[in-house]
Amino acid sequence: MVSANVKQQVHELVDHLPDDATWDDVMYQIAVRRSIEIGLRESEAGQGVDTATLRKEFGLAE
Repeated sequence: MVSANVKQQVHELVDHLPDDATWDDVMYQIAVRRSIEIGLRESEAGQGVDTATLRKEFGLAE
């Protein structure tokens, strides 16, 4: 969903919700979208943590 501005993006998000969507559904979708965008910006800026480091921190085998 690539759009020129936030207003258009919100329109597109709402258009993809079911007709019986609640305000909670709308807010959830906005929160997920925002989290993904923040994560992508951080990753592009080299601020992420690689998988090997996370696995080590959580004691998971590679």
